[in-house]
Amino acid sequence: MHLQCPIAGSHRHENMDSDWQQALPAKWRAEAIAPLRFTIHRDYEMPASRTLGYDQNGQTCYYQHAFALGEPRSDDDEEFYEAIVHGEEVHAWRLRDQRWLVWSVISKEGDCQGNRGRYSFSQSMPR
Repeated sequence: MHLQCPIAGSHRHENMDSDWQQALPAKWRAEAIAPLRFTIHRDYEMPASRTLGYDQNGQTCYYQHAFALGEPRSDDDEEFYEAIVHGEEVHAWRLRDQRWLVWSVISKEGDCQGNRGRYSFSQSMPR
């Protein structure tokens, strides 16, 4: 997963100009509406974030969320570490025809190979 350290609050992110296209396939880039501004919300209690991108009319045209749920583990009952037992990352782009192209990947405990995710279309923005 591409989670960052959580920071509370919401703010404009200066480096999102290219990040919003990170998982967007090249053949769909011309169809995706480019966001002009972003708000990022980060949870301060767990690794979770949500980003919204807005077009020139103030409508949402980009959506992203990511989270990881962990639990303490130990191999020797003396030293503990946090293991991710479930995680999710979603990116979605509003296309010029008003559909949403959605990329999602779910990580589960024991999934050492990782998951490349999947693409789908939706008539509405993910929630």
